[in-house]
Amino acid sequence: RAIEPWVLGPLRSFVAESSARVALLMTTSGQVVAQHGFTGALDLMAAAALGAAIVASSSELAVQMRWQPFRVMAHLGHRQSHLLVWFETPRGRWVALIVFGSETKLGLVQLFLDQLVDDLVAAAPPEPVQKREVLAADFERELNSSLRALFGR
Repeated sequence: RAIEPWVLGPLRSFVAESSARVALLMTTSGQVVAQHGFTGALDLMAAAALGAAIVASSSELAVQMRWQPFRVMAHLGHRQSHLLVWFETPRGRWVALIVFGSETKLGLVQLFLDQLVDDLVAAAPPEPVQKREVLAADFERELNSSLRALFGR
């Protein structure tokens, strides 16, 4: 499911090719753009917030230590692993959180993720010249609309 319809095709291809169990695309502020595999809104929102926070804190750590930014963070487990990556799109910097099983290798997931990024860049429509400001009064309605889009309710 996706908030932005143009993201669906590339995400579906990525999930099919990589055998990802869970895939989450979000902005660096934790706003969900698209997801696959989440069944609950609370789990989805928590993962988005935590993923964005990990990217922000690791980026700041790199700045403080005068290192190159950490673009890729991975944890390899016995039954499942995860990959947290930030990348640039025409719509700004996005973050991907991917969960995959032991039947898939990290290198393959990274290869297919690189293809996903290329596909997203190619599919991105031009951004509107004037962005609409979200008012506090509209926040709850916008959030509920986004959750309905992501979970088909």
